[in-house]
Amino acid sequence: MPNAFAHIELNTDDVPKAKKFYKALFDWKIVDMPAVNYSMIDVGGGTGGGIQQKPMPEAPTTWLPYVQVDDLKKTIAKAQKAGAAIALDYMDIGEMGAIGVFIDPSGAALGLWQAGQGVPKKASKKKASAKKASAKPASKKAAAKKGPTKKAPAKKAGKKKVAKKKAAKKG
Repeated sequence: MPNAFAHIELNTDDVPKAKKFYKALFDWKIVDMPAVNYSMIDVGGGTGGGIQQKPMPEAPTTWLPYVQVDDLKKTIAKAQKAGAAIALDYMDIGEMGAIGVFIDPSGAALGLWQAGQGVPKKASKKKASAKKASAKPASKKAAAKKGPTKKAPAKKAGKKKVAKKKAAKKG
């Protein structure tokens, strides 16, 4: 399967100014995610994106595209072998997936996105959601992991069986 672009992210010094500009220019829905200091861009179809404060003051204000991959670590290793400089080798984004960033031999940055559990392999708005920053701070990583986990229905059924067995032994 070809590797599609999955998310495009703006890293900027002035997030409010960027959001105001893009809301006025395009028919985008921009949704703030205060817990992770990130704003999702819902374009209504196709590849969405996000806006965030630059992760490092010296980083340029720029758009960073992310490409969907099946195996992030393998792809990063392949990029490095082909001559890329690795800017972010692997960052876990909880159940949503993981990101990596490299600089190609011509000097262009490119992000990689590996979907996690419960996220379709095909690029989606949900996947894009907390995704993927050129280098999201650790606080975003931690925030992404905080969500409650659901117990598998099989475990609940197993508890009922144990309770029935105990009741049968007593009676």
